[in-house]
Amino acid sequence: MALEPAFLADPFPYYHALRRFAPLKRLPDGSVFLSRYADVAVCYRDPRMSSDKKAEFGPKFGTGTPLYRHHTTSLVFNDPPLHTRVRKLLAAAFTPRALAAMPARIEAVVDGLIARHAAARRMDLVEDFAFRLPVEVICDMLGVPAGDRAPFRRYSLAILGALEPVAGPERQAAGNAAVAEFSAYLDALIADRATRPADDHDILGTLIHGTVDGEKLTHDELVQNCIFLLNAGHETTTNLIGNTVDALLRFPDQLARVRADPGLLKSCIEEGLRFESSNQLGNRRLSAELEIGGERLAAGTYIHIGIGAANRDPAQFAEPDRFDAGREPNRHFAFGSGVHMCLGAVLARLEGTIAIGRLVAQLDGLACDGAGERGGRARFRGFNRYPIAWEKPR
Repeated sequence: MALEPAFLADPFPYYHALRRFAPLKRLPDGSVFLSRYADVAVCYRDPRMSSDKKAEFGPKFGTGTPLYRHHTTSLVFNDPPLHTRVRKLLAAAFTPRALAAMPARIEAVVDGLIARHAAARRMDLVEDFAFRLPVEVICDMLGVPAGDRAPFRRYSLAILGALEPVAGPERQAAGNAAVAEFSAYLDALIADRATRPADDHDILGTLIHGTVDGEKLTHDELVQNCIFLLNAGHETTTNLIGNTVDALLRFPDQLARVRADPGLLKSCIEEGLRFESSNQLGNRRLSAELEIGGERLAAGTYIHIGIGAANRDPAQFAEPDRFDAGREPNRHFAFGSGVHMCLGAVLARLEGTIAIGRLVAQLDGLACDGAGERGGRARFRGFNRYPIAWEKPR
């Protein structure tokens, strides 16, 4: 069953209705959709919530397909012990020491992207800016040569698009082809990089040569989690930038606040993450019986975590449909919580803060330059295109 275009364009009225009339919505297939903040919090902290998706992805993708192999091997859809081992190795990419040189690199990329379009006084916020920044950063971290990076947005959109609640044959075919092409590219990159020892700033080398309790990543674990890093790093930050700029333009009083007080940038980014969460949906399966929201759910129940719904819950956030660049506190679930808290959250926040801070500071009269085009996805919320223009660079 296809999801309604109205829902894909603006799911928040539907989320409000669910919270009011069916906060624990039982679906025809026996799964449950949660829309309240308090219930979502239970999902993230209770150990009976399993992230392993082999039972779901077998029928969805077909066992043995590239999509099945990727999504059942990557960090996000696994439980301990595999999750623990892979996460410990990937965490090396996001330590304060590893990220110490990042601000200068991010600033240089952002300034270069703005300068490239300054004279024209217009660009597509997504294609020309929000997508290019995280791809450059993650590819730098993995040592991907600059000339090889062009296909990565297409790969990412195809692979993540297949995770949609409704993913037809065309989406699955595109996703399988993208995983196969991406894997073949990484096979060659890893083979070349494996001949050299790792150093402190070489993330790919660390993943190749690193061990946890004497164990290294297998080749397939390495390839699939490199794909995961590139996809997750691109999707979260691209949508964070696009969604937050869109919100600032829809709430011009908040844009004026941030421009007048750059000290609000940190809370502005958090509000962007809450208001239009890049990842709107998560999933878990109960490994044992559990009570949520006053109802007892049986072991094996599949749960849809309404991240976007929880982040607009008025029981947690005053005036949740208003974008407030200074909102405090702001305990949103945009990056999840608990053992599956997003590894790249610090990096995504850093990229978003620098990118939006420099757009606001350098471009006077920032405005939409035509209609934006939403991505048409329920799980990942962002724009495919978003034309902007400005009066003059500062």
